[in-house]
Amino acid sequence: MILTKAQYDEIAQCLVSVPPTRQSLRKLKQRFPSQSQATLLSIFSQEYQKHIKRTHAKHHTSEAIESYYQRYLNGVGRNGTAPVLLELANEVDYAPSLMARIILERFLQEHEETPPSKSVINSMLRDPSQIPDGVLANQVYQCIVNDCCYGPLVDCIKHAIGHEHEVLLRDMLLEKNLSFLDEDQLRAKGYDKTPDFILQVPVVMLCPLAVEGHIIHWIESKASFGDECSHHAYLHDQFWSYWNRFGPGLVIYWYGFIQELDCNRERGILLKACFPTDIVTLCHSVA
Repeated sequence: MILTKAQYDEIAQCLVSVPPTRQSLRKLKQRFPSQSQATLLSIFSQEYQKHIKRTHAKHHTSEAIESYYQRYLNGVGRNGTAPVLLELANEVDYAPSLMARIILERFLQEHEETPPSKSVINSMLRDPSQIPDGVLANQVYQCIVNDCCYGPLVDCIKHAIGHEHEVLLRDMLLEKNLSFLDEDQLRAKGYDKTPDFILQVPVVMLCPLAVEGHIIHWIESKASFGDECSHHAYLHDQFWSYWNRFGPGLVIYWYGFIQELDCNRERGILLKACFPTDIVTLCHSVA
C-alpha cells in the first residue's frame, strides 16, 4: 500500500490522541477502511514509538519513578488482582511493558542486595514467573500481554513476521530461477553489513535484475511501513552502505511506504511494496 504524504499525515494525525490499544486500532480501521490492517498496524506502532521516544525522559526521573512505585504499592495493597500497573501506564500515557520494567527494576533495587543487571531484568520480563513476588509477576504479565507496541511478546512477533517475509522473498526468487546469496552466506564470506539477498550467478556470471528500467544487484526486505523517520534512518545506516559496496538495489516495504520517499531511483535505490513482476534478467561476464 503506497500512500501519499498527505494520506499518511491524515492517518498519523488521527493517532495523536488515542491510546495504543487494540480497540484504537479497530477504530482506525473503521476510519480508513481502504487501508489494510497490516499497514495501519505498522503506522500505528511506529507513530506510538515516536511518541514514547519524545516523552521517555520524563518517565525516568527519580521523582517519577518513586511516584509510580508508590502508586503501584498502594494499588496492589488495595487489590492485588486488579490491573494496577496496566491502568497506571494508560493513565500516564506510557507503554505498559516499559512501565513494568520501571517498577520491576525499582522493586529489585529494594529487595536485592545488588542492583539488577539488564540481562536479569530482560529475562524476568520474558518470563515473569522468575519474578520473586507473585503479585508483581502477575502485574508484569498483564502489561506484557496487553502491550501491542513494546515488550518481549511484541519483539518475538516482529522477529517472526520479519523472518516470514524473508522466507517469502526467498521463495519468490527461487520461483523466478534467480541465483542469489543470502545474508548468512554473505556474512560467512566476511561481509559485516549486508542486504538480505545479493542477486548473482555463482563464480563467473553476475545477474542483476532490471526493474522498471533500473538495474538492481540486491534486495532488502522490510516487514514494516516506510515512513520518513524509519526510511531516512535505514538510508543512513544500511541502504547507502549496500549501494556503496554492491551497487544499486531494491527495498521492499511489504506494508507500504510514503510515495514521496521513492526519490532515489536515479541514484540507485528503488522502493516497492511487493515483489516486482516486471523483471528482466541481464547476464554479463565478470572480468
